[in-house]
Amino acid sequence: MKQVLLLLASVFVGCQRSHQVPYTLNKIYDTPQVIYDDHSEFVTIYNKAWQLAKAHVDSCEGLVQTPYIDEAFAPQVIWIWDTVFMLHFFKYASSDYPALASLNNFYGPIHDNIDIPLKIEIPDNPPLFAWIEYAFFKQNGDTAHIKELLYDKQYLQKHFEWFDSVSRGTIIAHSAPTCIEKDIHGYRWEGGRSGMDNTPRGRKGNHAKVDRPNNPDMLWIDAIAQQGLSALYISRLFDAIEDQKHSKIWMDKYEKIRTMVNRYYWDDKDGTYYDIDRNNLTHMKLLTPASYWPILAEIASPEQVQRMVKHLEDEQRLGGKVPWTTVARNDRDFDPNGGYWRGSIWLPTAYMGIKAIEKYGYRDLAHHQAKQIVSHMYNTYKEYTPHTIWECYNPNSPKPATDTHGHDVRPDFCGWSALGPISLMIENILGFYEIDGRNKTVKWDLRGNGKQGIYSLRFGKVITDIIYNEGQVNVESNNPYTLVIKNQLLNIPAGKSTWSITSY
Repeated sequence: MKQVLLLLASVFVGCQRSHQVPYTLNKIYDTPQVIYDDHSEFVTIYNKAWQLAKAHVDSCEGLVQTPYIDEAFAPQVIWIWDTVFMLHFFKYASSDYPALASLNNFYGPIHDNIDIPLKIEIPDNPPLFAWIEYAFFKQNGDTAHIKELLYDKQYLQKHFEWFDSVSRGTIIAHSAPTCIEKDIHGYRWEGGRSGMDNTPRGRKGNHAKVDRPNNPDMLWIDAIAQQGLSALYISRLFDAIEDQKHSKIWMDKYEKIRTMVNRYYWDDKDGTYYDIDRNNLTHMKLLTPASYWPILAEIASPEQVQRMVKHLEDEQRLGGKVPWTTVARNDRDFDPNGGYWRGSIWLPTAYMGIKAIEKYGYRDLAHHQAKQIVSHMYNTYKEYTPHTIWECYNPNSPKPATDTHGHDVRPDFCGWSALGPISLMIENILGFYEIDGRNKTVKWDLRGNGKQGIYSLRFGKVITDIIYNEGQVNVESNNPYTLVIKNQLLNIPAGKSTWSITSY
């Protein structure tokens, strides 16, 4: 009898333990808060970026999704290009913000013929939906959403095929007519549709500073690489839900694009990818960040990336005091005041490029360039009036860039410019370079000596504070997860814990 009672008692105690109340953090923020004593000014502009970004949550009756993330350009339009890049920092916000759901305002009109009251300014903007859907899945581990997206809605597959087949001149949701057109070796496109409005790409002969060359014979390196990026991430999303059949189908599509890009768009003499002429397949040699989309799409080999990194370290090319100019500094069309896409620092292309080289292990360079860019943004914020965040930046001086008419670009642009103070700050300056909600893992490339870290970092079902100071990391979390700092693996429990960082 005693043994039975003891057994029942042990079972009862076990049941009590398995139903413990989950640990709750003392304070949870709707967006992460950061500490970085080595450069406290970065925290200032980080907070300013979130303040402006939160003001760009808007509502409009009749949309598929309202409220939605507004791109900070104009209230009567929505943009694919802008919205996707904004979501790369809104992925850190709480679920109270209508982040990923904002994509339904594009999916519905383009693929379900739903009429909406706003104008999709350019429906054939870069096809980046699969990239951002994967980024959110990595953060939140929401397999139910991915299954609905790939099986029920099939929006990612539909958009890949739509980009390949849509007729020039198609109008969707009161949009400007589409101009994307598939060619046997790539895609004909146009500067505004690519997102790089007045880029000099496609210029002919010795004519410089033509507003929009719009060469109808040019095949755009970014368009074909972005389609490759889409196929790659569609394949990975199928793989994540253990659908190997469809994962292979999309990986085969990706490999065909990869072969095409490396065969026709790579210039071995210059060590970079270029746009090409569709008539004779010659390279149109103008270096811009668009050449780095094949790296983000993992099309390039490590040897090719090594050569392309040299252009980023060259002060006469895409490097210099502020890197990622939108035209190489030694190009005849480079505008020292920016001239919109003629040399300005734009955060979407800078973010894309830094994420690209990071994939190939260039975390030191990514860290350095992120600091250069955020420092430039802060100096502009401090020294230029009004004190705000701008649409794009002067490549040489702490001030906004000029537009196509020589005027300052748009202020309060968060908007995608928050990618610098928020995303680059979290991922490359602080160094939380991999945050995996499905596998409950954070990898931290901890650098510097000062107090640094983050409060209310969200991934999966975890909300955590991670703060380093004087050789110790103090962690508070609502759920267990794994934290990897350099090569040191820490099994973080729910609650508060302190760890000595011996390898650091």
